[in-house]
Amino acid sequence: MPGKDTATLDFYAVEAGTYAGRTRKVRYGRLDAFAAALPAGGSVLELGCGGGQDSEALLARGFAVTPTDGSPELASQAARRLGRPVEVLLFEDLDETDAFDGIWANACLLHVPREALPAIIGKVQAALKPGGVFYASFKAGTAEGRDRFGRYYNYPSPDWLRGAYDADRWRKLDIDEDMGGGYDGEPTRWLHVFAFKMP
Repeated sequence: MPGKDTATLDFYAVEAGTYAGRTRKVRYGRLDAFAAALPAGGSVLELGCGGGQDSEALLARGFAVTPTDGSPELASQAARRLGRPVEVLLFEDLDETDAFDGIWANACLLHVPREALPAIIGKVQAALKPGGVFYASFKAGTAEGRDRFGRYYNYPSPDWLRGAYDADRWRKLDIDEDMGGGYDGEPTRWLHVFAFKMP
């Protein structure tokens, strides 16, 4: 399928328990900014929810959250944490229209093959209600590749990523970057994207 990398999904199938249960530094500054852009009690779709930590935080803030992940094994881990079903959803199977006030995609669309990313972002835009907010984060780079675990990453530059979003189709598109880490323990330059659908 165009938006799926089998080797990456295989990694999460094998490592789901370890990945979902790891201790990680949780910095909610961007989640707070995302929440502030939503109406009270608004509807949120989380793509690639992993172990469910961000969905848990959004639920605690009173939002109507639909957590999803492309890995059945990670979806099961998240369902245990959240005490509710978590849908197994591949990005390319998203097929909603004007359904969500916000879509949260933390460190997941970075696994979408470069050629498929613009179409996936288009599906996200269609699923947002007018004026809705979309957050996604990516490991920055200049060319697609794999990490030491064999996971695929699209490794975009800010300019490449702006083109994948088709900036003219959004009311506002902000990209900022910082240094952080990840499961591989390597210092990582991250790109953070906030996009707002036309009202």
